[in-house]
Amino acid sequence: MNPNDTPAATGPRAVVADDERLMREQLRARLAEVWPELQIVAEAKNGVEAVEAVARLRPDLVFLDIRMPGMTGVEAAREIARLEPVDDAPACEIVFITAYDQYAVEAFEQGVVDYVLKPAERERLQVTVQRLKARLALRAQAAGDGPAPAPAQELHALLARLASQLQQGGGDAAAAPGRLRWIQATVGQQIQMIPVDEVLFFISDEKYTRVQTAQIEALIRKPIKELIDELDPNQFWQIHRSTLVNAKAIAGISRDLRGRQLVAVKGHAEKLEVSRSYTHLFKGM
Repeated sequence: MNPNDTPAATGPRAVVADDERLMREQLRARLAEVWPELQIVAEAKNGVEAVEAVARLRPDLVFLDIRMPGMTGVEAAREIARLEPVDDAPACEIVFITAYDQYAVEAFEQGVVDYVLKPAERERLQVTVQRLKARLALRAQAAGDGPAPAPAQELHALLARLASQLQQGGGDAAAAPGRLRWIQATVGQQIQMIPVDEVLFFISDEKYTRVQTAQIEALIRKPIKELIDELDPNQFWQIHRSTLVNAKAIAGISRDLRGRQLVAVKGHAEKLEVSRSYTHLFKGM
């Protein structure tokens, strides 16, 4: 955890919880752009740390990654919602951080929490900030009306449903323990965070590995042999010593005049050669 326990006296206070350091850093940077007066008073890398930070610091907001090791963001939110109020302070506002719309849509439609999709984009984050500012303003107006009400029943019901979805797997194939979910890559003169699910294929190129999506081509220094260990083998197939392809992106298999198998990829014109060691992957195709 990285608590900043002695912030300035002005501006709302927030805790950021995400098991990926790069995601925490990116969210902090984006929030500094769109809400400069917001104070990040602590960071947490799992749900347990998030609950402890909220209980200790009593921030106005908490940003919770949906999926974290040990206690998930949803489980942490349930614990935070059960915290006893201190000095009639209102309940902490909850914002979920997620790479998957399935959680975000339900949370947003319920209107009791908000969400930020990874990677945090400035425009979408501005919408979240405006909603949060409005809620905080309403809380301030109601501050003199007596003790803060108990957390709404609809919040508890929503969190129970989301927790059930997570226990059932929730469709998040990339969230298996230890699996790579994001690629930090160089695109032109910028560093960009690329969701693994959007990658069509990886091809090693001397010192670099090329990362190809439907929209962009990027470079990373991580070699193919390291990517093999970090990616889901059911999703990314090695078809050559220098090539990994997203199985979901395979459009078809063909042969050239030399009899080599070639993989056609959805959303990209390039065809990828299959070496003899991996032709068994496409038997019957």
